[in-house]
Amino acid sequence: MISKLLDPQSVALVGASPKPGTVGYVILENLVTRFRGAVYPVNPKYDEVELWGRKLKFYKSVSEIDATVDVVVVATPAPTVPSIVEEAGRRGIPAAVVISSGFAEAGNQELEQRLASAARQYGVRLLGPNCIGVYNAFSNFDTLFLPLDRAGRPPPGPLALISQSGAVAAAIMDWAARRGIGLGLVVNYGNKADVTEVELIEHFAADDRIRVITIYLEGFKYRGEAAKFLNAVRKTVPKKPVVVYKAGRGRAAQRAVRSHTAAMAGTYEMYKGLFSQAGALEASSVREMFDMAKALATQPIPRGPRALVVSDSGGMAIQAVDALEALGLEVPEVPESIARELKRELLPFAAVSNPIDVTGSATDQHYKVVLDALLPTAFFDMALVITLMQVPGLTKNLAEYIIDSRRYGKPIAVVNFGGSELVQRFEEVLEDSGIPVYPTPERAAKALWALYKYGEIRRRL
Repeated sequence: MISKLLDPQSVALVGASPKPGTVGYVILENLVTRFRGAVYPVNPKYDEVELWGRKLKFYKSVSEIDATVDVVVVATPAPTVPSIVEEAGRRGIPAAVVISSGFAEAGNQELEQRLASAARQYGVRLLGPNCIGVYNAFSNFDTLFLPLDRAGRPPPGPLALISQSGAVAAAIMDWAARRGIGLGLVVNYGNKADVTEVELIEHFAADDRIRVITIYLEGFKYRGEAAKFLNAVRKTVPKKPVVVYKAGRGRAAQRAVRSHTAAMAGTYEMYKGLFSQAGALEASSVREMFDMAKALATQPIPRGPRALVVSDSGGMAIQAVDALEALGLEVPEVPESIARELKRELLPFAAVSNPIDVTGSATDQHYKVVLDALLPTAFFDMALVITLMQVPGLTKNLAEYIIDSRRYGKPIAVVNFGGSELVQRFEEVLEDSGIPVYPTPERAAKALWALYKYGEIRRRL
């Protein structure tokens, strides 16, 4: 019944409130104003309330709702939660999202055990407690208690995020929304009294809307969870990539993990080995995780490690070569026969050995000449294209030339840096057409490395 947690058609909100500024108010507003399914507010203090231009009927309990309910969202004080979940189970509701905190993470293990026991007894699949729950951009099922003006909601897209931290999940969503990154499904599981990241990985592996699974992980609660995680990821990776950022690497950070989500941090070396065995790509930061995911969701897998670098800045080209080679990718020289052709087409002072420096006097056509001459050949497996649009000879048409190069079936990552309207529009056109853009050569190189590494992992598994 994981699907009822993530893709419900109807929801009951226990703890719904007409009082602005409360958790129950924000979640109710999310659901009533944007969710495409049916919403049933539950709070015994109210009968009918006018909110957001409509009259809302409040129910005294979930037992009073005379309609099918797929999921109950609970936002009430912790001591009341087990009985609410038990009532939902007797009512036949198959899933529950428990927003409430004050369970094992606060030292109340017995209360959490009672909650988990009630869910098991009635077959209710439980997400949480101590979580922000689910954001589904496809249906606008949104249990976040953070107002839209403070935490943006990203558009539908091919990325899924599984996060052990609610605040991190919300911050990532806000960051993705500001950049137009398509984050279709986000799940924060909190204390994972029932549903774990393993089941979520398995669910997303089978979801055709999702191309890349990203995971923010702090730690496992029990030793046996590591083996289950390994098996789930290994089964998933041949179908789609899994990118993980592990927080809580040092000793002090591990203490924070235990108090945050009642998780066992474990040694970082253990997790690093686990990710390698499972075939997950490990990121060193949240930003790097999404740099990789963006490329993995949009670009083909390269056949080999050989990168073409083309740039209108010699300095940026050198940085790109350093970054690529530091990651184990290759930057081979252009064959002499093709180099002679390029010399005839490019400016006399252009460098044509790889990196190819079309210089600050370049035009859009110079990039097109390089890409059309080299990407179709067997000498290069991918391209890192640096386009500093401050150069006077470049126009918005360059984006179309780069997009057209997709026909060669090789991954492309673009580096573009600046704040002018032309720069921003240039990036938007590329990103909208599925070409990932990064502000530095190092980040673009890591994205290309992720594509190559995933190809290696998939062949191995």
